[in-house]
Amino acid sequence: MRPVNGPDAEFLFAVYASTRTEELAQVGWPEPQQQNFLRTQFDAQRRCYESDYPGAEFQVILADGQPAGRLYLHRRAEEIRIMDLALLPQFRGRGIGTGLLRGIFSEGDRTGKRVSIHVEAFNPALRLYERLGFQQVATHGVYLLLERAAQLPAAAARS
Repeated sequence: MRPVNGPDAEFLFAVYASTRTEELAQVGWPEPQQQNFLRTQFDAQRRCYESDYPGAEFQVILADGQPAGRLYLHRRAEEIRIMDLALLPQFRGRGIGTGLLRGIFSEGDRTGKRVSIHVEAFNPALRLYERLGFQQVATHGVYLLLERAAQLPAAAARS
């Protein structure tokens, strides 16, 4: 992991675009129209994240030293919000996301904070999130709000 910096803009756009491939395949738009739409949505998302999540951490995920995806986190008083976790297709299914999530869970457990994420109901990653212990707590339009409560160490739970 490393912090996002200025030269990462096109890489981050490619990661974002890769998450919308299946959705855009259904609309039948020509490639230039798809690219324009993706760029507009990417820019709007970036502005929203910057304004709605002050102090958020924006990271590039590295795999064997190569940029592989993005992880955006917002640490709050009682919660760690995963704003975005996305990998390029060639890095998916290799355990990278699971490892990152387990690391975030460990931080949540140590600090007593729940971990939360919004995910679209049709996102294939939903199965992974549920398998790792996230539970749905709310619905916001097409998005589900998932949470995983902080886990107390076994010794602390018994005392």
